[in-house]
Amino acid sequence: MFDLKNKVAVVTGSGSGIGQAIAIALGKQGAVIHILELNKEAAQSTLAIIQEYGGEAHVHSCDVSNQSSVVTTFNAIEKIDILINNAGIAHIGTAENTTEADFDKIYQINVKGVYNCLHAVIPLMKKNGGGTILNMASVAASLGLQDRFAYSMSKAAVLNMTLTVAKDFIKDKITCNSISPARVHTPFVDGYLAKNFPDNQEEMFEKLSKTQPIGRMARPEEIATLALYLCSDEARFITGTDYPIDGGFIKLNT
Repeated sequence: MFDLKNKVAVVTGSGSGIGQAIAIALGKQGAVIHILELNKEAAQSTLAIIQEYGGEAHVHSCDVSNQSSVVTTFNAIEKIDILINNAGIAHIGTAENTTEADFDKIYQINVKGVYNCLHAVIPLMKKNGGGTILNMASVAASLGLQDRFAYSMSKAAVLNMTLTVAKDFIKDKITCNSISPARVHTPFVDGYLAKNFPDNQEEMFEKLSKTQPIGRMARPEEIATLALYLCSDEARFITGTDYPIDGGFIKLNT
């Protein structure tokens, strides 16, 4: 099950965290991984892990917010069976205190970045007889999260792009789904706590963990396992669906 041999997968933002875990999981199942990452050191880290277990991977320095960069990169890869739109950034703020510059930055990466990758990959997938697209949304797409105005906006856009792409290209044998995690323990979380709560990091980590009814944050590998299933042939009957993986956050908090 979940054999991805002879499949080519592009994973954006796969230098660390969820993206890295997904790239590793897909690579272990035989997919050829294309790592799209601006952080060269992080990209090499993912590459080394995949090569260590005998997998094949390639690194591309690509700014997903730049359409010409994305199109050039994707056309050079040429055959893409799987696209994981994972690259994104977080932001803390309300509609009142979010600056225009910060709002535009979130839009450029989290929204336009996903659009750019969709725009570039769909013609290639149509030419190759179909493909699988998986977008990284968030519980923030379905619920209003305090102090996450711009971020929530961007993830709601990702969720709707998922639905419309699934509908528009179903006849081309292209499936499109999304995953909506709650909090995931990634290097971003550790960096956020170190910067904002240097004197009580453990206490704040516990507090953030308990916002999930299950009592902890997700592990990147847990998100990757769901991604692996949705990118496999076993999931070819699934399209136009968002999958919360949230420790009960959405259903048990409403």
